[in-house]
Amino acid sequence: LKLDASTTKRIVFHEITKKAITYAVENPRVLNTNLVNAQQARRVLDRLVGFELSPVLWRKVKQGLSAGRVQSVAVRLIVERENEITHFTSVSSYKVVAFLLNLEGKVVKAELPQKFDNNEDAYAFMQKCKDATFSVGSLEQYPAKKSPVAPFTTSTLQQEASRKLGFSVNQTMIVAQKLYEAGKITYMRTDSVNLSNDALAAAEQAISTLYGKEYSQRRVYTNKAKGAQEAHEAIRPSYMNNKTVDGDSSHQRLYDLIWKRTIASQMTDAQFDRTTVKINLSNTDEQFIAKGEVITFEGFMKVYLEGKDDYNEEQEAMLPKLAIGEALELSEAVASEQFSRPPARYAEASLVKKMEELGIGRPSTYAATITTIQKRGYIENENRDGVERISQLITLKDGNLTKSEKTSITGAENKKLFPTDVGVVVTDFLVTHFSEIMDYSFTASVETEFDEIAEGKKVWNQMIASFYAGFHTKVEDVIGSVGKASGERELGIDPATGNKVFARIGPFGAMVQIGEKQEDDNGPKPQFASLIQGQTIQTITLEDAMNLFKLPRTVGEWEGKEIVASVGRFGPYLRYDGQFTSIKKTDEEDPLTISLERSIELIKIKFQADNDRLITNFEGNPLIQVLNGRYGPFIQVSPAKAKKINVKIPKGTEPKDLTREECIFLWENQPEQKSRFKKK
Repeated sequence: LKLDASTTKRIVFHEITKKAITYAVENPRVLNTNLVNAQQARRVLDRLVGFELSPVLWRKVKQGLSAGRVQSVAVRLIVERENEITHFTSVSSYKVVAFLLNLEGKVVKAELPQKFDNNEDAYAFMQKCKDATFSVGSLEQYPAKKSPVAPFTTSTLQQEASRKLGFSVNQTMIVAQKLYEAGKITYMRTDSVNLSNDALAAAEQAISTLYGKEYSQRRVYTNKAKGAQEAHEAIRPSYMNNKTVDGDSSHQRLYDLIWKRTIASQMTDAQFDRTTVKINLSNTDEQFIAKGEVITFEGFMKVYLEGKDDYNEEQEAMLPKLAIGEALELSEAVASEQFSRPPARYAEASLVKKMEELGIGRPSTYAATITTIQKRGYIENENRDGVERISQLITLKDGNLTKSEKTSITGAENKKLFPTDVGVVVTDFLVTHFSEIMDYSFTASVETEFDEIAEGKKVWNQMIASFYAGFHTKVEDVIGSVGKASGERELGIDPATGNKVFARIGPFGAMVQIGEKQEDDNGPKPQFASLIQGQTIQTITLEDAMNLFKLPRTVGEWEGKEIVASVGRFGPYLRYDGQFTSIKKTDEEDPLTISLERSIELIKIKFQADNDRLITNFEGNPLIQVLNGRYGPFIQVSPAKAKKINVKIPKGTEPKDLTREECIFLWENQPEQKSRFKKK
């Protein structure tokens, strides 16, 4: 617009309400060039990293890959967590829980603080329990309180919406954007936990009206996030007295979460009476411990309680009335084998939390980063079945000690982030050759430099020049001196040929290979097979790999024609009568084991979908079809040796009435498509 930045006014507001807009219009500001420069520095640096690193990956790993200052570090977090899990060794121990009865016959659940390393020691202790009498050794009662958490930032909203509503990070931001545009909440991209004085007063009034003055307590929160800019308020309702909003279910549920969190943040502490009881055994110094609590004043918990990522089984319950020296009768005791667990895989929300802790990215980029690395095929958000595990139990009941086994499912995952083989190979390559870019502290320190530019303490182009000089030199060095990376892992020897078997990344993804390329072109050529769903380079066995070379596999015949299962460039599929049917992840089938009955079922579903999509079919060269598409009917032209061409159908034209000649006319006279890139 070529306006003078020193005199051009702009208005700033963080909520779409009459009061906020009126105030902004009455108090315009000039453009803050420092903030503009900071954003420009961020954009330029991110483009330099992406534009320079992506071609390196094309040459050294495979075509079509990309890298980014924030996205590559986010993938690294997931890859490193997977490595921790892979190398984790589970250790077993025995936990003892006793159920005792007081004089009134009420149950007291107590636990032994220490655990036993093996079955023999656990059994020896249970033998003591069998011969012991039990009594209350000590009883400690004390008051306790719990304070509310701060109102939502972008990060905490994404985490809590994931825990309580099951929303993805991206879904949360889409719904929050709609609520903001409708004037229901304040701006949703923020790292601040502050509330304005007006908001504090409105919250106080709403709490006093709804719950009573004794529940209201004005609180001011400070930000603990690394590098928080606090340019906006926390996310809160625009009008505190509106408990609900109109709209679809997702809008109502997210608004309800925001309202409750904001109101609770300005309420009094919840108060408890906590009790700890130590229970003596007559024949040993070891003691059982029972804990309980009673809420004496709900405070903020009347409205809201924050969710947790990890479920805690050790919830404290209410205890019956007890007295020191009181005799207790053992009803039952169980020593159960427990197994230590590896670190939890990241879910979208916990990844956002970790990124915020490390200072990686900004509130406006969390959702986009996670969406991007999934679209690029570096990570997958999946549910995975657990495996059966047998644990040992020792039970003491009615004076009898018995041993038994318990089968449980362990390791099941729900909506967790897994790295793909490509993600692992790319991460290893970047960490090896571009360690500075992949360093967590570098990513966070760059954010600090952007903040300094925003404060006018640094010159943005000098900061970029300082970074780029060394970075570009490193890129050129890697291109010129480093070989291709494939994540190759040797699995063993092919029994039939005696050649080595490898798993690695190929042009179209993860694959296994028998033999190596010979210098002599007349020598035997390597054999290749793609990995199937659930297999990875890191975990595939030699047996699994050899089974892949059994593909393509003839499943059977249907209506006189053969059905073949195999794996191709785009994944597993069935081939029947010259047509292909994808075997999708949701089908939960494997081309090595899929049955004839299931194959026929999937082919029938595909045929029905094709019939529903097809309006008219004109054979010939080119093949012309009138089809139902995602955005309505269209014409598809398929020349014999060229790409398919989609042609719009003009408004007012009935698709089923089109002739072949009319379709050709529309194809030949369709308007030229506009380029996404404007010519200057």
